[in-house]
Amino acid sequence: MHRFIISLICCLLPALALADVSEIQDGAPDRYTVVKGDTLWDISAKFLKSPWKWPQIWGMNKDTIQDPHWIYPGDVIVLDRTTGTLRVDRGSVASTSHTEGSGITVKLSPSVQAQNSSHNAIPVIPVEDIAPFLSRPMVIEEKELSGSSLLVGTYEQRVILGSDDIAYVKGLPEDKGLLWQIYRPGKALIDPDTKEVLGHEATYLGDARVEKFADISTLRITRAVQEINKGDRLTPVTGELTSDYVPHAPEKQVSARVISIYDGVSEAGQNAIVTINKGRRDGIENGHVLALYRKGEVLNENRKTITLPDTRYGLLFIFRTFDKVAYALVMHTQLPVELLDRAQTP
Repeated sequence: MHRFIISLICCLLPALALADVSEIQDGAPDRYTVVKGDTLWDISAKFLKSPWKWPQIWGMNKDTIQDPHWIYPGDVIVLDRTTGTLRVDRGSVASTSHTEGSGITVKLSPSVQAQNSSHNAIPVIPVEDIAPFLSRPMVIEEKELSGSSLLVGTYEQRVILGSDDIAYVKGLPEDKGLLWQIYRPGKALIDPDTKEVLGHEATYLGDARVEKFADISTLRITRAVQEINKGDRLTPVTGELTSDYVPHAPEKQVSARVISIYDGVSEAGQNAIVTINKGRRDGIENGHVLALYRKGEVLNENRKTITLPDTRYGLLFIFRTFDKVAYALVMHTQLPVELLDRAQTP
C-alpha cells in the first residue's frame, strides 16, 4: 500500500511542478537580487504574469503563512523555468567566472549574513501608500455615529481649535482610554444597487488626550491636521493595523462596485485608494485581490443596440475592511478607475 502511494505521488509531481509554467512573465530574469524599497508584489511582477499569485508559486496559502516577513534585501530570487517555481537563495552571494566558449557562468558561494528581522523585511505592498489609512477612522456606521462622543465646547469660546488647545467633550467613556481621534462625519456611502446607507466617510481632523473625565470631559488637542470645531466627534484610538496580508482571491464569486475614490475625485490611477460596496458581512477579507472591470460600451448599429463585453483593466488589493465596505489600493490599471466600475473575483 505504501509503495502504491509513493508511486502515485511520484506520478503526480511532474504535473504539479509544471502547473504554473504558463504564469511565467515574458522576458522574466533567471534571478533577481532584492534591494531596499522592493515589495513582494513588484518582485513577483518581474517573474509572473499575475503577481498576486506569488503565494501559490512558492507553495504557500493564506492558512499556512501568517507572517509574510520572510524576504530581505540581499536575498536572491531564482526562477526555475522547468517547473515554473521561484525560490529564495539566502546566505549566498553570486560570483562570476568566465567559461571558455560559453560566456559567463554564475556560481553561488556561501557567505555570512547578519540575522534578519521583520523590521527590514520587504513588505507585500507599498506601505507608504496606505499607512495613513491604517491608523485613522475611515468609515463610521450609523449606530456608531448616533452614540459617538461630541465636542460641545472650547476654552475661552474659541471658534477654531488647533494643536495644544483645550476642548470639552460630552459622552466620553472612561473605559476606552486616554487617547482619542477627532473626526467629522462626511458624505454617506450609499450602495448603488440597493440604495442602503453603508456608513459615512470620516474626515480625520486630529488627535487628543484626556486631561479629566467627567460628565463634560476635558481634552487637550495633541495634533491638528485640519481646523477643529464644536460639533466634531471623537473615536478611541485603536492602534495601527498591519498591512502585510498574503494576497489571495476570494473563495467565492464576489461582485462589488467602486463607490468612492479618496480625495473626492471622479477618477483614480495606480496607487490610489478606493472604496467598494462590500465588506466583512459579504466575506471580504484583508488581502483579497479583485479584478477591475469597465462596463462595455453600448453602440447603435443599423438601428440595433449592441453592448460590447466588459473590459478587465486592473487589480485591487483589499487592505482594510469594515462591516459593509472595504478600502483597496489600486495595484495595476490600464485605464483610469471610475466610480461604479466593477470589482470581482479574478
